[in-house]
Parts: sequence; C-alpha cells; structure tokens
Amino acid sequence: MRLAVISDSHVPSREPSIPEWVLDQCREADHVIHAGDFDAPETLETVREASPELTAVHGNIDPDLGLPSVATLDVEGVRFVVTHGTGDIEGYEECVAGTVAANAASGPTVGVSGHTHEVMDREVDGYRLLNPGSCTGASPADSTTMMAASVEDGSVDVTVHEG
Repeated sequence: MRLAVISDSHVPSREPSIPEWVLDQCREADHVIHAGDFDAPETLETVREASPELTAVHGNIDPDLGLPSVATLDVEGVRFVVTHGTGDIEGYEECVAGTVAANAASGPTVGVSGHTHEVMDREVDGYRLLNPGSCTGASPADSTTMMAASVEDGSVDVTVHEG
C-alpha cells in the first residue's frame, strides 16, 4: 500500500494553495495521512477531494474541523499513530514518542507528526517518527516537502519529495 504523508498546509493564512504536484501524489496514493494545520475547512476539503481515503488530525491553528487530536491507521501489519505534535519544540520528539507509545499496537508502530515544518525520519524511544515538513513550504519551512510511504508485510519504506 502506498501512503502520501503531508502536514502543515496553512492555506490560506500563510500560503495560497497546496501545490498541484503534492495533490497529484495524494491522488496516486491508496491513502493519505495529514498531520494537521489545514488552516481552513476548504483546505481539508481539497485534501479529501484528492483522496477520500484520509486519516487526519487537527493542528494547533486549525478551527474546529471535527478532527481528533490523535488518530491511528493500521496498514499491512503496521500501526501509524498520527498527532500534530503541538507544543514546545524543546522536547518535541519525546512528546510525540509518548503519544505514539500510548496508542501503539503490539507490532510495528510508526508515529507521524507535523508542527515543526521540518522533515524528520528517526527513531526515538524505540519508535520510528516521521514528520513530512510542510506540504506548501509555509514558514518556517525552507521548502515544500511531503513523504510517500510504501507499506508491505510490516515493513515501511519512506521517500521524501521536495518541490
């Protein structure tokens, strides 16, 4: 299964739209994960139109979009725990790892978060943590980034795409 992993759209407050190449990646994926900070209901709808198969959480700047603060997705023997990661940058990774641990499955578990606008793929407290950066390049990001994850039989292969 192929997942498109995006976060921190910030449309329309910081950026006018999600780039078409990012939406194309979402359309081509089997499922999309968005780690919050859509910014507006219309932005959430844009992502849903690109892929109705969506797991999403609310971010710290989102209005009430009816999204949870933590969501899980089980794919090919891997549990993905999605959270925005709201809070101080100091201790960010440990905070996200704690949320992942609280929602982990008995098998492989991967955390997906946003908030920092910085790409991350590292192991913390025994969990692989992914942050796709900002799918629009919204400040403080240096560029537009997203991740594509290929998940098969308990294994996750991640590619960062930058525009």
